[in-house]
Amino acid sequence: QVQLVESGGGSVQAGGSLRLSCAASGRPFKRYAWAWFRQAPGKEREFVASIDWSGSTTSYADPVKGRFTISRDNAKNTVYLQMNSLKSDDTAVYYCAAAGGLPSDLGERYGYWGQGTQVTVSS
Repeated sequence: QVQLVESGGGSVQAGGSLRLSCAASGRPFKRYAWAWFRQAPGKEREFVASIDWSGSTTSYADPVKGRFTISRDNAKNTVYLQMNSLKSDDTAVYYCAAAGGLPSDLGERYGYWGQGTQVTVSS
């Protein structure tokens, strides 16, 4: 059974940092692309960042460029999202997702999803 489990969410003041982790189990994900998405209350899910299987190609949504960094450890089947200079607009449930093939900013491309972790940024 494939499982993606996020951790690292929580409450932080504006300007602070959090590091999200997503650990996969049930199959090897070395050749999979990973991504992070988020969904704020009353809003649609939106793309945050993606990374290819090798870790050499990353992509970020404009609102998080320069503040967030996605990375992966294939030996641990884990992907990370380092979030710095957090803003109140970053408040959302954050989801990790995995897909075979190339990374994408489209949620429908990802077949595996985690349950989400809440990030709350207070101003």
